[in-house]
Amino acid sequence: MADDEAQPETGAAQRIEVLGDATPEQVAALVAVLSAASGGAAEAAPARQPSAWSAPAGLLRRSMTPGPGGWQHSLRP
Repeated sequence: MADDEAQPETGAAQRIEVLGDATPEQVAALVAVLSAASGGAAEAAPARQPSAWSAPAGLLRRSMTPGPGGWQHSLRP
C-alpha cells in the first residue's frame, strides 16, 4: 500500500518548485514549453443558430389578406 501513497491523485493540482536563479530566457523557454504542453487556449465553439421553434417572429400575427378564403390563409405560414 506504500506505492499508492507515492502516486499523486488524478486531477489534483501539482506544484513544481525550481531552486536556484533562472535567467529571463530560461523562464521564457519554460513558459513556452508548458503552454505548448497544456494545449493552449481552447477553440471557441461555432455559434449556433436559434431554433425556428423558439424564434420570437412566430409569436407575431400575420396580416390578413383580403379576398375569398383570406381568413383561412391567415392561419397558414
